[in-house]
Amino acid sequence: MKIAVAGKGGVGKTTIAGTLARLLAQDGQNVIAVDADPAMNLKFVLGIEKNPPPISELKDLIFERTGAHTGTGVYKLNPKVDDILMKYGAKGPDGVTLLVMGTIEKGGTGCTCPENAFLRALLRHVLFKKNTVIMDMEAGIEHLGRGTAKGVDIMLTVVEPGMRSVETVGRIKKLGEDIGINNMMAVINKVTDSEMVKKIETKLEEMNLPLLGIIPYEQALITADIEAKAPLDVGGEAVEHIKAIKDKILSCF
Repeated sequence: MKIAVAGKGGVGKTTIAGTLARLLAQDGQNVIAVDADPAMNLKFVLGIEKNPPPISELKDLIFERTGAHTGTGVYKLNPKVDDILMKYGAKGPDGVTLLVMGTIEKGGTGCTCPENAFLRALLRHVLFKKNTVIMDMEAGIEHLGRGTAKGVDIMLTVVEPGMRSVETVGRIKKLGEDIGINNMMAVINKVTDSEMVKKIETKLEEMNLPLLGIIPYEQALITADIEAKAPLDVGGEAVEHIKAIKDKILSCF
């Protein structure tokens, strides 16, 4: 099972991705949690104190593996990556393995092609391993390409009450479809107003985006974030709703 979680910044996708990862691990699945968001905050939701080295920062390794260190301008599109998870992944609570992709600097810093090639090769490798993978993506889902998209079973888009968030989900849906992801679902998060939910549901229906679940706004999650605690270790109504979403996802397989 391979799930990519995406949405506008601040909608709570990291909370949902990390909590789903731990819940699935508690079910006995071998879970890899991939942090592909530049904010790199998935560790907090998983209950891991410190991030492992972001892969994009391993410049010497990337340039050696891709052959870019030769200075010829030619590099490998399929570098060796099968040992990266073991060397640079971090084990967390419930046995979840965290892999942090990191960010790629652009403009005035030289060619970023080897870094992109390496990250995409690594993501392909992780997605096609026999594991459960939960990816916390940025809205642009830039780490995904046509090759990696084939390994994604579900794109879970997270939307909060507000039209800007809905517009972002619309862009994500188009980006996903452009690279071959057709199984997309939505989750409405931070809900306080039932009337606003109805409006968002209407918009999602217009986009042909099935609604998988609704998660209420809850102070416990804010407290968990402030105290750097994993939501699953704090509990509460929102976590129970994420558990219900997890069960619905499992029913799809």
